[in-house]
Amino acid sequence: MNKTQIISVINQKGGVGKTTTVINLAAGLALQNKKVLVVDLDPQGNATTGLGLSNLESKDTIYEVLIGEKKFENIIKKTNVENLNLVTSNVDLSGLEVETIGDNKRAFLLKEKLEEYLSLNEAHYSYVFIDCPPSLTLLTVMALVTSHSLIVPLQTEFFALEGLTQLMKTIERITDQLNSNLNIRGILLTMFDKRNKLSSQVETEARNYFKEKVYTTIIPRNVRLSEAPSHGIPVLIYDKNCPGSKSYLSFTDEFISQDKFLESAA
Repeated sequence: MNKTQIISVINQKGGVGKTTTVINLAAGLALQNKKVLVVDLDPQGNATTGLGLSNLESKDTIYEVLIGEKKFENIIKKTNVENLNLVTSNVDLSGLEVETIGDNKRAFLLKEKLEEYLSLNEAHYSYVFIDCPPSLTLLTVMALVTSHSLIVPLQTEFFALEGLTQLMKTIERITDQLNSNLNIRGILLTMFDKRNKLSSQVETEARNYFKEKVYTTIIPRNVRLSEAPSHGIPVLIYDKNCPGSKSYLSFTDEFISQDKFLESAA
């Protein structure tokens, strides 16, 4: 696939491993010499701090791009991982919904600006990952309109599958009305605790219901995974031998294999 793939990592619930997945899949691909851009579309800015940049006062964020004050090429920042660049976010972004209320094309703002940037010769990314906010707001709709495909992290806990129903309905509405090419690339089981019977039950239910859409790789609960963001580096670099790192390296390999399969099927 020569064209840049735009992939949103999405779940309207918080605390499911969404940002952790964006950071570590992006880093895993970058370590395999793929050029990757992460767009932090969450006003909390956790992908920003998790990749070692500040989410405090800054006028070089995704917010400035979306309100037309800056262009993508002027705000992209390097991270401490080679081949991995970042568009940062901060709390300013939370005002966008109110500020664009009179714009009936606002759902397409991100798509237009990102596609314009990617059409430039110097923007040769293999992947753009969008870290969505944990809610079904305008920002999430923008991400869904912009993306080619979605990765949905699903925590292996009670009520996890029920929470997916609302998300699936939203995705269906977007594909019907705004982005007919959108598809769910895969569901990634996260926060798996092998000592907990419930984790296994949720895995079984998810695989029975979503079949081959559920990735083989499972991300375990792991202390090092939750420590790494406070150091501003992916867990793959923070502690490459911990179970969390090994699972995200395995997921990166599975993701690349999936790409090769999709490419050969195209």
